[in-house]
Amino acid sequence: MIGIVRRRALALAGAALATPAAARADTALPDRPLRILVGFPAGSASDAVARIVAEALKQRTGRDVVVDTRAGASGTLAGAALKNSPPDGTTVCCMPSATVAQKLTMASIPFEPLADLAPVTLAGTAQTAFCVSPAIGVGSLKDYVEWLKRNSTRTSFGTTAMGSFPHFFGVLTGLAIGIPLEPAPYRGAALLVADLQGGRVAAGCGSLGDFLEPQRAGKVKLLVTSGTRRATSAPDVPTGAELGYPSLDMPGWYAFFAPPRTPPGLIEAWGTELRAVLKQPEIGRKMAELGLDVETSTSAEVSQRMAADFARWREILEAIGYRLQN
Repeated sequence: MIGIVRRRALALAGAALATPAAARADTALPDRPLRILVGFPAGSASDAVARIVAEALKQRTGRDVVVDTRAGASGTLAGAALKNSPPDGTTVCCMPSATVAQKLTMASIPFEPLADLAPVTLAGTAQTAFCVSPAIGVGSLKDYVEWLKRNSTRTSFGTTAMGSFPHFFGVLTGLAIGIPLEPAPYRGAALLVADLQGGRVAAGCGSLGDFLEPQRAGKVKLLVTSGTRRATSAPDVPTGAELGYPSLDMPGWYAFFAPPRTPPGLIEAWGTELRAVLKQPEIGRKMAELGLDVETSTSAEVSQRMAADFARWREILEAIGYRLQN
């Protein structure tokens, strides 16, 4: 899947480069090269989002916009780099909620999300998906429950990220259906998809974007997602709440943050430009191809969303009995 997402990102960027630049907008952003920090490598959804937005910003503002990759530690190295960046309006970070949430699961995270990140705007919502192997022959979550009753020794599910949303959503699914499910860690979606296709593991949990092409190719069967509403990229897949499991309402998101102490005027300048490019129909289409639905906001709304989500995430961790890791 990493290769697939990377090829998509490169193709999308190439298409943008081939398009004549639109009339450039007046902007209050610094008249210097701009930088978007990313905590995951090329091929990741974070990298793809940053590159799509960077090219659109370049076309809109006439500024050079560089994607600066600081991969490692589940995205938290980019947060640490943002924390230590000068608050001069030249740098923002594209970060998923799964990275922000690690403050609740890992004691060693090198920044305080609510203190060391200056919110700019939401970029979009992301969903976690639970899927099964086509080899087990089930077509719905209800069918899967019946299959588990007949196959009580096969309650494990592969997860692409232990200690994060793909882990927690799988465990929550087990709690919701009344059959405890055990996570099995995988180093990436490609390996998990291969084992699902071959029937070596019965179920899996990961980012919706990881499973879109495998679903189309018949390699996996998507059963349920964590969204508040069905994803644009997967309109046939129901949400957990829709199926009668409100505890599975666990949407994620991507947002842009500036360094702490960045002046409000520069925060607003970034917000104005980012919201403008994210609302372009073509950008929305490209984001949907990655399994994301565009959603923008004010800086204050990001702060409110984070505070509410931290409370919700704590409830989830308590429900599944997850303990803070060192």
